[in-house]
Parts: sequence; C-alpha cells; structure tokens
Amino acid sequence: MFIAFSSGRPVRFPAASALAAALLLSGCGGPPKRVSYEPEAFDSTTTHTRSYSASEGQTCEAARRALLSQGYMLTASNIDLVTARKSFQPTGEMHVEVELRVVCASEVAKGSRTVTFVTALQDRYALKKVNNSASVGVGAIGSLSLPYSSSDDAMVKIASETLTDEGFYDRFFALLERFLKAQQGSEPSVSPATLGAPVARPLSAPPPLPVSTPPVPVMAPIPAAPPNPSAAPLPAPNAVPETQK
Repeated sequence: MFIAFSSGRPVRFPAASALAAALLLSGCGGPPKRVSYEPEAFDSTTTHTRSYSASEGQTCEAARRALLSQGYMLTASNIDLVTARKSFQPTGEMHVEVELRVVCASEVAKGSRTVTFVTALQDRYALKKVNNSASVGVGAIGSLSLPYSSSDDAMVKIASETLTDEGFYDRFFALLERFLKAQQGSEPSVSPATLGAPVARPLSAPPPLPVSTPPVPVMAPIPAAPPNPSAAPLPAPNAVPETQK
C-alpha cells in the first residue's frame, strides 16, 4: 500500500499502481538504448573496392556504361564520380530503390592505375493510408469538426540501409571490367554505318593496262644472186697462158 498526502489528507493508492508509476519514472529517466555496431568490423577491403590498370576517366566511363546496360538512371556522371538509381517493386504495397555510387581515384604511386569504390544504398517504401478530417467554421461557435473523414494512399519510407552482399558487388565489378576491356580496344570501335552516316569507301586504283609486246616482223630470207656466166675470174698478173708454155 502506498500513501500520499494531498491537501493535508492522506490518499491511498494500490500497491500495483505505485509499482507501475515507479517503473514509468525509471524508464523516462534511464539512458537511451544504444545502437549496436558489432557487424561493422572493418576487416574487409575488397567488398566495395577494386583496382584497374586504367585512368580515372576510363574507369568511370566503364562504370557508367555498365549501369546503363542494367537499366539504371544516371543522376550524376563526371570523370571521377558516377551515381545512378533503379526502382524495384517486390510486392504491390512495397517499393524499393537502389542507388549506386561509384568513385574513381587515381593511384599516383602506381602510375596509370585507378582504385574504384562502389556503395549501394537501398531505400524501402510502403503504402500507407493518411486520414484527413474535415472541419467547417461557424461564426458564433468557431471551428466545428464534422465526423466525415477521407484517406489518401501515400508511399512512406520505412527503411534505408547500405547493401553489404559481396556477391552483388562481385557481379557489378565483373561487368565493369568487361566494359573497361572493350573500351581499351579489345573490341572494334563503332563504325560510321552504325551511327547512320554514309560510309566513305576508299577509291580503288584502276587496274593496270596489260603490257603487250609488239610482234617482231619476220623478215623473208634474201635470195642468193644467180651466177653470171659472163663474169669470169681475172687472171693473176704476170701469169703465162697455158698455150705459150
């Protein structure tokens, strides 16, 4: 039994009521409940980080293309930062949005290498009903509330957390590396025909004219001159005829 004095007269309260009041007072004056950060062990440096042999611009450009290929909507994009969001609808009354933030930082000590940091933030929204009451103003009385009420459906954020699933980040880094290799020249570049421009075909040199050797005229053999009977060989000088011998 608990006894209190009010205006000079004792007032009796049941013991159960006194115990409940004591517990209520102790709860209001006690220290607030602390949030446990035990899962944050700071022991992993590979879940959100990868290093590539490329410049900052090339790495963030590969990240931008990787996010666009998966249906993410870009909210920011420059040489060292890319952010994008994507919406999901798990159930009819639940809405989820995932925002990826990619930061590209150059490793000066290692030359043309870039370390990439990726963080995914997930926001969850639920469909809630908001009650609205109607009131009218009366001149003599003032404001008068009517029993009529209406409700509107609204999406209210109910949770927000950073994704820590290693498999999620491994898949993203693998896709980023594929686009990075394609950007560095392992795949053919876009041709003008892909962009709708006419293709300028190189002019081919005319075929060389066939070189023909002019025919060599065949000369007929020169006939030998017929013998001249009148032309007798002249006798040698100082020769004695055979009749005088």
